[in-house]
Amino acid sequence: MPQSVDTHPLRTTVEDFVAGLRELENELITKERIASYMAATVLRPEPLARYTHWRDSFYTRNLIYRDELFEVMTICWSPGQKTAIHTHNGQLGWMTVPQGEVSTHEYRHVRCNAPENQNVIGLDCLGGATEIELARTGTVTCAEGSGLVTVDKLHTIHQIENTGATGCISLHVYSRPFDSCIAFDLEKQRCYRRSLSYFSREGVLLQPEG
Repeated sequence: MPQSVDTHPLRTTVEDFVAGLRELENELITKERIASYMAATVLRPEPLARYTHWRDSFYTRNLIYRDELFEVMTICWSPGQKTAIHTHNGQLGWMTVPQGEVSTHEYRHVRCNAPENQNVIGLDCLGGATEIELARTGTVTCAEGSGLVTVDKLHTIHQIENTGATGCISLHVYSRPFDSCIAFDLEKQRCYRRSLSYFSREGVLLQPEG
């Protein structure tokens, strides 16, 4: 029987958080189990300082931990920064916000001219369409101390945006890890597979400071 991890919100460390996730790997990983864990295991900005890097020209993805089942990272957003509209390859994902506020704009696929590339086993989409219609179904705001945003096999297309006036830190857990996604450019009417990279890995910068 694994030893219980102390996850008091005033003193939870990154190591505590990761250790608790690793204990959960011993049983079936579900959206509800990880959501409950993240709601109860609060990481404040101070323990995340090693994984906190802002840049004016782009948001940064900072890897904290990764194994075959979990990927844990912070994303740091300057005001106005946002992702492309993108899918999550049918994976499970959870997001909380230790500092600031972000908005998640949710979409559903209506139609495209490459329907044979939709709902491929293990993937949401293969891309390649040149006529795309998505419907925006709503926006969920996630802020420090309030809320948890999830993605699953039914809710996979979204865009995250820092609509606030200050820098924001979001904490993300994914299962399983993924290195690419399908991005949608509605203005140019194209969707394509986009490779993902980290700005830092386990506290070490991988990209130039400039």
